[in-house]
This record gives sequence, C-alpha cells and structure tokens, in this order.
Amino acid sequence: MTRMLQGLLTLALLYTLYFAKTLLVPIVVALLLTLLLIPAVNFFHRYHIPRALSAVVLLCSMAVPFTVLGMELAEPIQKWAQRLPELSATFTQQIDSMTSTWNVSPEEEQEDPSRAFFSRLFGGGDDDDEEMVDENNAVTERITQGGVEIMVYMLAATPIFLAQLVTCLTLTIFLLVFGARLFDSAIVYLPQVTNKSGAHGLIDTIEIELSRYILTVSVINSLLGLSTAIAFWLIGVEDALLWGVLVGLLNFAPYVGMFIGLSLLALAGLAQYGFVLFAMVPALVYFVINGIEAQFVTPTILGKHMRLNPLVLMIWLIIWAWLWGVVGVLLAVPLLVCIKLAASQLNVPGHWIKIIETRA
Repeated sequence: MTRMLQGLLTLALLYTLYFAKTLLVPIVVALLLTLLLIPAVNFFHRYHIPRALSAVVLLCSMAVPFTVLGMELAEPIQKWAQRLPELSATFTQQIDSMTSTWNVSPEEEQEDPSRAFFSRLFGGGDDDDEEMVDENNAVTERITQGGVEIMVYMLAATPIFLAQLVTCLTLTIFLLVFGARLFDSAIVYLPQVTNKSGAHGLIDTIEIELSRYILTVSVINSLLGLSTAIAFWLIGVEDALLWGVLVGLLNFAPYVGMFIGLSLLALAGLAQYGFVLFAMVPALVYFVINGIEAQFVTPTILGKHMRLNPLVLMIWLIIWAWLWGVVGVLLAVPLLVCIKLAASQLNVPGHWIKIIETRA
C-alpha cells in the first residue's frame, strides 16, 4: 500500500511539473541564479552594501553582456531563418543529382544490360522520375511551410517569454534581498530544527558548493563556445559567433547537446560549402574541441562533483526533455548536480549518491 501511494505521488509530481512548466521554469531559473549570486551578495553585505543594491548591480552586469550578445546574434538568426526555404531547395537538388546517377537513357540500357538492371532496381523509369520530382517538391513545400510555422510560433511565444523573463529577474532580486533573512527566521522559529548552528553551517556550505559548481560550469561552457567561435572564424565559417553561442548552450546537456551540435554544424557546413568533404570540417573541429573539454578540462576542474553515471544522466535528460522541452534539457544536469550536492550535505543515505556516481 505504501509503495502504491509513493508511485501515485511520483506520477502526481511528474504531471504537476509538466502542466505547471510555464510557472515553474522561471522559478527554477531564479533559484539557480540566486545560488550563483548569493555568495557575492553576502560578500558585499559584510561591507555594509545593501543587498538590494548589490543584487541589482550584479544582475545588470550579467544582463548587459547578454543583451549585447543578443543584438549581435539577431541578424544571423534572422538570416538563417530566411535561408531555410532556399537551403531546403538546394539540398533537394543535390539529392536529385545524386539519385539521378542511377538513371540511364534507353540507349545506355541497350549498351549495358547490367546498368539497365540496376536502373530498374533503384527506380530509374520515367514514371519514377516524375514521382520523385513530385515528392521532392512536396518535401520542399513542407520544409518551407515548417519554417514559416516556426517563425509564427516564435512570434506567438515572445510575450510568454518576456513575462517569464520579468518574473525570473524579479524573483531573483527578491530571493537575493530577502531570502537569507527568511532562511534565518525558519531556522530560529521552526521547532523541527534542533541544531540551530549546524543548520546555519549546512545552508552556507550548500550555497557555496552549488554556487561554485554553477559558476564553474558556466565558465567552462562559455570558454568552449568562445574557442569554437574563434576556430570557426579562423577557418572562415559563416556566423562563427552564432555557432559558438549555440554549442556553449548545448554543452549544458552532455551527450545530447554534442549530438545536436554536430548535426547542426554538419548542416551548416553543407549549406556554406555544398556537398564536398570540406563541409564536414566545422563539425569535426567542434568534435575535437568538445572532446578535449569533456575528457580533460571538465573532469579535472570539477572532479567528483561531475561524476554522474551516463545511463542515469541520459534517463534524467529524457525525463526533463519530456517535461519542459529544450529548457528542461538545458536545466537537467545543473538540477541533478545540485540535488546530488545538497543530498550529500544533508546526510541522505549514501547508497543513492553512490548509484548516481557509478562509473561507466
């Protein structure tokens, strides 16, 4: 009976997270931003600088670079959105040219019966040619329509995004200003907390560890994106800054982010260079840089904090991708590491942490 209730509570929690994602996403992002900035706010508070002032200054110092970066990326994003129909048509033509190599004329069929056999085997008749052209045109129309639908969806989602952004920033300021005093009051007045001094030390340790992890991962991913952008600029890839920012964001989702990044860069290389071998160079360069970061840089800097079993991590990513989509994929790993660090400090049974940290 107890296990049945636990299963029902788990399902209720999952569906609550799914249906309330519009409300919960800005709250979770605000909590992560608070964990990132709270040590700096506490540091300035020791020198009698008001929490409200330091919180606003810190958020503005973060918002200004992101705003400038967004303005720089607005034109490339718009350009690639407009190029989508053209690229789909180009790819269709290239595929047509590749498949047309299997088609031969009647004279060539008489000269070489084997070629005629393979031509018929792989659909080389005139009727098949017409059907292939019709299918390619239909694919092009669907891709073009899909690009238009994406633009309409982005325009429709803009007000929701702005509302979530304002909610996130406002909640972050309130957490930075009033959160510390609220936690102190909870420790003092709640009768369930018997060891008051130990609770204060535990909260401080959790804040420092989580802030250090979030800051370290953010710096590593930013350097990965910057290195990728510089490498792309040196080899002449168009919109190198856009791809650098993209791979930096995708790196918050291990394995899945790398696969998506390789796929997008392969398509970008084909769009710029055509169906030639050099078109795979951007994806190869990113693969090498990402491999160095994933195999040497991140494990060396983070150590045991980033020790996560790949199977557990992949299941966790799938769950959060279903719950919150792309945002869930980006937030999944920071959330898992935060839960693991908090659980280790709260003396949660160690076997759960050991399972999560099981080596591949």
